Amino acid sequence: MKTIGLLGGMSWESTVSYYRALNEGVKQRLGGLHSARVVMVSVDFADIEALQQRGEWEACGEALATAARQVEQAGADFLMIGTNTMHKVAPQIEAAVGIPLVHIADATAERLREDGVERVGLLGTRFTMEQTFYRERLEAHHGIEVLIPDEAQRDTIHRVIYQELCLGRVEPASRRAYLQVIETLAERGAQAVILGCTEIALLITQDDTAVPLYDTTAIHAAQAVELALA
Repeated sequence: MKTIGLLGGMSWESTVSYYRALNEGVKQRLGGLHSARVVMVSVDFADIEALQQRGEWEACGEALATAARQVEQAGADFLMIGTNTMHKVAPQIEAAVGIPLVHIADATAERLREDGVERVGLLGTRFTMEQTFYRERLEAHHGIEVLIPDEAQRDTIHRVIYQELCLGRVEPASRRAYLQVIETLAERGAQAVILGCTEIALLITQDDTAVPLYDTTAIHAAQAVELALA
């Protein structure tokens, strides 16, 4: 079994989901008492979030590149960034290490293409929805059209992520608001919706809506398990 390297703590609430998914995936494949070989560096999200809000993305990249080198030195065979938003600095992180990076958008796009999804809605932080690093990767690299919510909906989605989900709060009113956004995206022609922030799956699941949902945390972890056991 290969050793999975994980950059965590962004937020630690979703990193818990990653750790559980990695270990459950290995246990499902190998049975018994098997669990995943994982090396993780968990950063202080308050430091990263402050840099995000100031738009200091190069400094974010430097901080995560340092953590990535620690993961590599600890014996990881490949690297995961346990957050969608911080894939904005994925090139900076990749340049800092000699091990491969499993990109969350690529893993998600592969699943979408397998299922024949050509037009998808995207939920995430304002950075992920509005900036190009994520949407263009899906569109230019994988040929998948991406729809994002309107500005008021983006405000709500972003606020709930940072002020509720990252703090471990799961509010029924926020669930209803997210489900309304999902319905609106489906009415605009989205065949499915990407839960493009690792915390969103703490709030909504496939049981909540008939619109197909793609949980990036689960998809990313599943691909890591495949690579670890290949």
